[in-house]
Amino acid sequence: MGYVDVPPLAYEGTDGRAEGVFIDLTRRVAEEAGYDLNFRYLPVSRTYYYLRTGGIDLWPGVTDVPALKGEVLESFVSPLPFQLSAWGLATMPPVLHFDDLKDRTLILISGYTYGGLAEHLENTPGISITEAPNHLAALAMLNRGRGDYLLDYHDPVKAVLDEFPVRGIQEYPVRTRNAAWVFSLANPRSARLRNEFDDAYLRLAERGEVPEPRVLSEGFQLPGLADLF
Repeated sequence: MGYVDVPPLAYEGTDGRAEGVFIDLTRRVAEEAGYDLNFRYLPVSRTYYYLRTGGIDLWPGVTDVPALKGEVLESFVSPLPFQLSAWGLATMPPVLHFDDLKDRTLILISGYTYGGLAEHLENTPGISITEAPNHLAALAMLNRGRGDYLLDYHDPVKAVLDEFPVRGIQEYPVRTRNAAWVFSLANPRSARLRNEFDDAYLRLAERGEVPEPRVLSEGFQLPGLADLF
């Protein structure tokens, strides 16, 4: 199983062990389904490549990744929401439409594709991109005025802010997606694995050991964002 750095959902601990809320949940579901997991900590782009080529069988990730279309099966169960937000200081105007990001400098996390959004942003006239190596550095850049807005996921940013508060920071939802277990179609048993994981989760939910499955929806999307896809 491949996993990427999205703390506190998934991250590599100091001892090299896979950690995080989504990782712990994955371990419980895999055990219920009768599987042992071998974790591989990977960059996002390498995770996509290995899913397409069979280098990994499974990724605890998100639905509807354009780079994986036709290459994977997604679990029907979604245990968590996954929200991408624009973060800005109180001195900046609110982000209520995609056009509010134009003529601005956006801070992105290096290596993140943002579900295909990063490439579109880089090619959008009027938007400048600067990158940060991690979530803490990105917030520091925002606080120092090295970008107008930070584009980052809710959970990692909140985890950093709990430890290193930034005065007056505002969050504006950009896109909400469904977390899911994503299985490589390069594995001929991918459909069986998906069904076994879904069934295992439902059994755990019936026993009250995991949250009830979420109702899947298209989620929120910042007005004007759909024009990019």
